[in-house]
Amino acid sequence: MAEVTRISRAFKDISLSFKPHPVTGDISVLKNERAINKSVQNIVETIPGEKFFNPNFGSDVRSMLFELVDYGSSALIEEQILTSINNYEPRVNNVKVQVDPRPDTNEFEVIVNYEIIGQPFPSQTFTFILEATR
Repeated sequence: MAEVTRISRAFKDISLSFKPHPVTGDISVLKNERAINKSVQNIVETIPGEKFFNPNFGSDVRSMLFELVDYGSSALIEEQILTSINNYEPRVNNVKVQVDPRPDTNEFEVIVNYEIIGQPFPSQTFTFILEATR
């Protein structure tokens, strides 16, 4: 069986901020790499059970933030993020996740790198900080 190659013209998602467009008054739209970057971020930040009708959607990294800030916890968070993105974002591949602990500030720096399927965009990288909220 031959491998199927996905080719997409463009990606569009609505902005979850629901702020109206300043000119048209319509809900803002995210396009192409911005749409996928926001989708990846939403997957990581969504707690399983938070999305209606899809209780497994998201990642369980928030519950891991109350563990020790060390390389063992970093490895668990990396695996959780990688699994979640691979399971819930079919528009990306070659996902790489790096989580660096920062014990002095009780946080983790997360670097996510991936390629968008079917588009000539360069490899995408986005960085964010995970910290326990009180």
